[in-house]
Amino acid sequence: MHDLRWTMPVARWSATAAAATADISFIEPIVRRRLSSLSRSALKVAHDCVAERERVRVVFASRHGELRRTTDILRAISTGEPVSPTAFSLSVLNAMTGIFGIARGDRSPASAISAGAQTLGFALLEAHAQFEADPSSPVLLVYADEPADAAYGTIEDEVQGGALSILLDTRSAGLLACTLSDAGSLLDVPDSFLTQSEAVQRCLDTKAPATWQHAGTTWHWSWHDGAA
Repeated sequence: MHDLRWTMPVARWSATAAAATADISFIEPIVRRRLSSLSRSALKVAHDCVAERERVRVVFASRHGELRRTTDILRAISTGEPVSPTAFSLSVLNAMTGIFGIARGDRSPASAISAGAQTLGFALLEAHAQFEADPSSPVLLVYADEPADAAYGTIEDEVQGGALSILLDTRSAGLLACTLSDAGSLLDVPDSFLTQSEAVQRCLDTKAPATWQHAGTTWHWSWHDGAA
C-alpha cells in the first residue's frame, strides 16, 4: 500500500454529543420536530461553522446514517403497518445535506459518504480533494454517527455517538495534516484512539497528534498553527 499524506486548511470546527435537544432553532419548527437526534446533532455543528450567508460545499459522512429510522421502517413493514413518507424521505444518508441547504437557501453541491469504520478518514480525504479542486469556495465536512440498533448484534469497531464539523477555507486558523499508511510503521503508539472521531476531535481540541489503527492501516492526524 502506498502512503497517502495531505494537509487541510481548517478555519473552524465544532463538535457535540448526540442529543435530541441540540439547538437547531435556525430550522423551521415543522421540520425540526421530525428530525432524529443524529440529524439534529449534524445540523447543529454544521450551523456552528458557517456564517449566515456563506455558501459552502458540504461533505456529509456517517457509517450508519439514519439506520435507526430505517430499522423502525422495516419493523413497521414486517408487522403490516403503514410507512410514513416523511420517515422514508428522512431515512436516506444525504437527508441532512438537503435540509441544511434548504434552510440556508444554499444550492451549493453536497455529497454523502459511508466507508465503514474508516468513514471519517475518507470523508476528510474527499473534502480535501474537493477543496484542492476549487479553493475559491469553502468546503464543510460534517460527520455524525450513533451506535446501531441492538437488533444488529455486536458490531466490530462500533462508532461513538456524536457529530463533528470542520470548515476548510483559505482563511484558516491552522492546518490539519492527515496520513494514511501501513500499520506496521506505527504499532503501539501512545496517541492511539478507539475511533476515528475521537482521534480527530482530540487532535483539533488539544493540538496533539492522534492515531487510529484498523485492518492493517494506520491513520494519523497532527495540527500545525498558521494559515494556508
